Amino acid sequence: MFVIGIAGGTGSGKTTFTDALVKEFNEYVTVIHHDNYYKVQDHLTYEERCKTNYDHPDSFDTELMIEHIKALKNGETIEEPVYDYTVHNRDKSKTITLNPTEILIIDGILILENKDLCDLMDMKIFVDTDADVRLGRRILRDMNERGRSLESVLTQYEATVKPMHDKFVEPSKKNADIVILEGGKNKAAIDLFSGYIREYIKNQK
Repeated sequence: MFVIGIAGGTGSGKTTFTDALVKEFNEYVTVIHHDNYYKVQDHLTYEERCKTNYDHPDSFDTELMIEHIKALKNGETIEEPVYDYTVHNRDKSKTITLNPTEILIIDGILILENKDLCDLMDMKIFVDTDADVRLGRRILRDMNERGRSLESVLTQYEATVKPMHDKFVEPSKKNADIVILEGGKNKAAIDLFSGYIREYIKNQK
């Protein structure tokens, strides 16, 4: 299994970049999302969960994600957790079944910040996009997909998203093997990596 880590700030286009590779290779690619590994917060009230800093590395159950990645690399099927953003807690009634394939993509803003995660990756990619563009994309996503108000999105961005990006996400770029500009809009980069993956899959047959 060839493991690719794709990181970058919120709204950078890393998921669009990932989706382009998945569309190209489909059954040869499995994607595991760090966002689904936020910690269970049953011990907190909804109001307390709303105040959690979700952009800090400690908000993730990264140890569980590492266990799942190792299992996939060993040829095992895993049940990826599902996170419900509307209640800020893990949805324990659902999981996503992930099967091992030739290519595993790890997607997340903070995956290059964690050394143990990095050690599991064969290729580390950081998607770099202008901060204003990233903020605009986050506003649209959180309002349209997660039922957030504009005020709540901007408040969270100012309080935790930007400070944590500056403290953890941006410095993790130094751990990347390759930095890609504009993510999913960078067709040349998509074509380049598609060719690399295509050659890898061909050599596995």
